[in-house]
Amino acid sequence: MPEELSAEQAAALLHPSDTLGIPLGPGQPPAFLRALGERTDWTDLRVYGALLAVLTELFTRPGVRYTSGFYGPLERALRDADADVEFTPADFRRFGPLLQRQAPRVVTTVAAAPDADGWCSLSLHAGGTVAELRRAATDPDRLLVVEASEAYPRTYGHGGYRHALHVDDIDVLVRSTEPPLALPGGDAAPSDVDEAIAEHTVAYVPSGATLQTGIGSIPNQIATLLAEGDGGDYGLHSEMFTDGCMRLHRAGKVTNARKGQYDGISVTTFAFGSDDLYAWLDDNRDVAFLPVEIVNAPEVIGANDTMVTINGALAVDLHGQVVADTIDGGQFSGIGGAEDFVAGAGMELSDRSLICLPSTYSTADGEPRSRIVPWFGPGAVITTPRHQVDVIVTEYGAAELEGKTVRERGEALAAVAHPRFRDDLLAAAARAAHGRSPVA
Repeated sequence: MPEELSAEQAAALLHPSDTLGIPLGPGQPPAFLRALGERTDWTDLRVYGALLAVLTELFTRPGVRYTSGFYGPLERALRDADADVEFTPADFRRFGPLLQRQAPRVVTTVAAAPDADGWCSLSLHAGGTVAELRRAATDPDRLLVVEASEAYPRTYGHGGYRHALHVDDIDVLVRSTEPPLALPGGDAAPSDVDEAIAEHTVAYVPSGATLQTGIGSIPNQIATLLAEGDGGDYGLHSEMFTDGCMRLHRAGKVTNARKGQYDGISVTTFAFGSDDLYAWLDDNRDVAFLPVEIVNAPEVIGANDTMVTINGALAVDLHGQVVADTIDGGQFSGIGGAEDFVAGAGMELSDRSLICLPSTYSTADGEPRSRIVPWFGPGAVITTPRHQVDVIVTEYGAAELEGKTVRERGEALAAVAHPRFRDDLLAAAARAAHGRSPVA
């Protein structure tokens, strides 16, 4: 049986110089991390995680170093406040092997409260930490701390994967009533640009398609159009389960009957969204949470029938290279699983990979700048290589790049760029003929 402690008592078990592994986002234990933030005696605490979802003083304390595989708003705020936070480039399915290599002495997660048989559902997150949680549980020199909260939904795995830890395998159990961080439910009115991008995107989604999509105003609008449209019989295989995914289920559009694998269930590795989403997921066996090394494996993604993946980006160049996680070389988000789903959808001709972005952004003085550029300048960090990009979607239409020459790609991208920037793109495309450089 585990030792039942308060969050403060559990936090006292860490040494001033120690190592700690935490899950991504919704898997992070809120009461335990806040209790760690109350300590001020750290000399060299190294924390490995991604996408902070808990407000805690821990990462502002001297002697604490945080290594993140995905920057969210809290990581960016910490960086801008000169906290000791660093980014580790890695796609989501490499988080597990990286954590195994780091082998932190203490590993933690949040879970739902134990059921009558002593099983604590891992709730909103399977991700890349599950194997390390189990390794820590069997190692007498390591510590597994689980915060079991009554406010977290009970969710399930599938087949040979049980999305839960048994209390007998837990070293320290912290009981709490802390709720998960809730994101807005996507009820805000979409912009005209969002609506136009969504309209162009849903044209690529036939009935019976298996879908992957992310979070944000554009995916929300895509989900709305699909929920209200004539199509249906969709399947879901998406690393992140969102309010948009729930909306499709509630509209009766998801059957998971034609996926070719994991038929009958929606597959995900973590969920992040509104309180309404969390309540809907509670005890819902229509959704299965599997480890990220399964959900994001390109060969598994590609094995779905008529897979359509939908992701976002910040900029694209004439070659089709995509920048999705940095701005002027500075870290904004992370690689996540977008690259896995772009690659997975490229394994069958019937599958499509859509990358969506507005054609422009505004500078501080209100001047429009094109997100589609002839070439990237020094310091640009490429997220998705040109040879894996299929379709780029803006409010002006869809540019199909796969199988096209650089010149043809440039012409297709110019057609979906803002009209103000098309001439420069067409001139660069002409220079790129016969394998030449588009650079002037």
